[in-house]
Amino acid sequence: MGSLFKHWPRIAVTLLPLVFVLLHASGVLKIGVLQRLDDIIYDGRLRVTMPRTLDDRVVIVDVDEKSLAEVGHWPWGRDKLANLTHELFARQKAAILGLDVLFAEADESSGLKSLQQLAQGELRDQPGFAERLSRLQAGLDYDALFAKALEKRPVVLGYYFTSDRDGRTKGVLPAPVMQREALQGRPIRFTSWNGYGANIEPLARAAPVAGFFNSITDGDGVVRSIPLIAEYDGQYYESLSLAMFRMLVGSPQVEPGFPKERFLSRTYQGLESILLKQGGKTLAIPVDDRVATLVPFRGSGGASGGSYRYISAADVLSGRLPEASLKDRIVLLGTTAPGLLDLRVTPVGETYPGVETHANVISGLLDGKIFVKPDYAVGFEVVTLVLAGLILAFTLPQLSAPRAVMLSAAVIAAQVGLNFWLYLGYGLVLPLASALLMALTAFALNMSYGYFVESRSKRELANLFGTYVPPELVDEMVKDPDSYSMKAANKELTVMFCDMRGFTKMSEQMEPTQLQELLNGVFSRLTDLIRANRGTIDKYMGDCVMAFWGAPVDTPNHAHLAVKTAMEMAQAVRKINEEHRAAGIPEIGIGIGLNTGTMCVGDMGSDIRRSYTVIGDSVNLGSRLEGLSKAYGVDIVVSESTRKLAPDFAWQELDKVRVKGKEQAVAIFWPMAPADRLDKEHAAELRTWAGALKSYRAQDWDPCDVQLLNLQRMNAKKYLYQLYSERVASMRLLPFDPGWDGATNFETK
Repeated sequence: MGSLFKHWPRIAVTLLPLVFVLLHASGVLKIGVLQRLDDIIYDGRLRVTMPRTLDDRVVIVDVDEKSLAEVGHWPWGRDKLANLTHELFARQKAAILGLDVLFAEADESSGLKSLQQLAQGELRDQPGFAERLSRLQAGLDYDALFAKALEKRPVVLGYYFTSDRDGRTKGVLPAPVMQREALQGRPIRFTSWNGYGANIEPLARAAPVAGFFNSITDGDGVVRSIPLIAEYDGQYYESLSLAMFRMLVGSPQVEPGFPKERFLSRTYQGLESILLKQGGKTLAIPVDDRVATLVPFRGSGGASGGSYRYISAADVLSGRLPEASLKDRIVLLGTTAPGLLDLRVTPVGETYPGVETHANVISGLLDGKIFVKPDYAVGFEVVTLVLAGLILAFTLPQLSAPRAVMLSAAVIAAQVGLNFWLYLGYGLVLPLASALLMALTAFALNMSYGYFVESRSKRELANLFGTYVPPELVDEMVKDPDSYSMKAANKELTVMFCDMRGFTKMSEQMEPTQLQELLNGVFSRLTDLIRANRGTIDKYMGDCVMAFWGAPVDTPNHAHLAVKTAMEMAQAVRKINEEHRAAGIPEIGIGIGLNTGTMCVGDMGSDIRRSYTVIGDSVNLGSRLEGLSKAYGVDIVVSESTRKLAPDFAWQELDKVRVKGKEQAVAIFWPMAPADRLDKEHAAELRTWAGALKSYRAQDWDPCDVQLLNLQRMNAKKYLYQLYSERVASMRLLPFDPGWDGATNFETK
């Protein structure tokens, strides 16, 4: 108790996020970001757990772009759809056909109506015209042909509901599946509409079973669920997928399934399930508070998604499909052609075929795998929030930072594990975002309070490091100050030497104060780039900058960051020169050398003055490489060790060199561009250069000359190709040297 009293301010601070999320869970204070985060969690969990396997029971006959190209623009004549229906049932032996398309207007494409008008008007007295038309009428009434094809066959028509100010209606609705009296006066939140677009009367009479194909679009524009039953004008109608499933299992009666008396749902007035009753057997389909089900997506969707077999409608209509290919299959006729506007944004794809959402629901119903947010979700959320919040509030203040991290991680892991277990094992979709945000915020507030109130000594330690280390990295070091030391140590780092050229000439033309201001401005811009890429400034030496990457904070990609910085610095100098030209100031040049290797890094110097710096042979080589940049006409020279650790760039090998003080030759390179931004012209230039360099090192001068000539045509301004042309001209005069390793010796620093 004494410990709890001591830490009561931290306990109170930690309880604050619990209060807010409980208000959200209970509906008193709706926090939109939590709902959005729950949607993101659900979408991610769905994508991770999708089976991504083919369900061979369901086939989608697709009015795709191929079909439109072969048969013609949509809508097709009903005579073609009659032929398609006959083909599916008579020759392909399909078990059931669901139509995710609408036939709200009569088909007059045959011209029958115009012929009838002629028979009653201009051609009324034409001998035999009326008699001939009477014989042709049966074949020209496409709606009648289609209706006859649908008659007495297991077909489910599709239609849609809509809501607008006028409540427009068109076509004939099917019979409702449930009456208001069955709901016992409960205020159930059915999805409700005031209008509809249904099929014309001849088709509705021939195929009396129909289902709406509306989906529910969430606030973020994503389709995650489909209402199984919806309300219109006090009557209750079934969806296309439910209607097809009921026809498959013998058309059982539909009844509401009310929740049982439970502690967490005693006052819940919604439906828990839809009951399908037939012959003394009952099948319960769970639904959420909108009498909807989440779509159990199997894969990414579409013909290439691998979840369902897609067959072009043109192939079916033309008879190219082998006989009985669809025997006992559930067939859905739908569209994926972009112009037909039946593509949806879903958690698994931004252009997901609407027809496949119904296929997913049918598969889920057949397998008994329907995911739903249960009626007791709010009670579950409140209980888990209170338990987790109290554990964190009363335990975190008494723990060290590492143990506090472990406890918070354990609480989060328990919540995530329980949530996933209920999802995978029982198909329950329960809120998780509020619990995660509460745990993370409680931990953050607790640690922040401890930092600002109880960790002054740590900040003093950070200030000591700040004497040596760039301020940008101090914040990272503060998090774990015990891991850092000023003691010298050998580490693999990347060092940079950057030399400004042209300042000698400028000093002859400018006043000292002007030159100082100019130099400071250039250094400031280059220093900002180094710091932005996590580099440590070692020192300024006249018009030279020295920096390194990888210490004091470990940076695994130190070579990549160093190369990236060097390229950005070269670009910055080009921009500076544009400003100089506009102002009439002489331009400056830049030379950068980069090397990666083992270096000694630490706090070094005398008792009077010390600094955090690097020393060693690898540092000396970096300095030598900077001096070579001018010799090869490039702004950046990089060693092979750095190049190997920075594969994300396109590299041009400049030469093999043996610098002063080194017996071993090293390959040097110039970064041409990020690898993913290399255009075709520069890629071709690199290939030609590789051939030239190979010929050069083989002392094969003729092909080398040809390739160098081609390179000069590709890039006439590049000094490197002129340099090698002059070398080849000189070396032609010498006899073949079998001991030559292709390296160039440099005796000066």
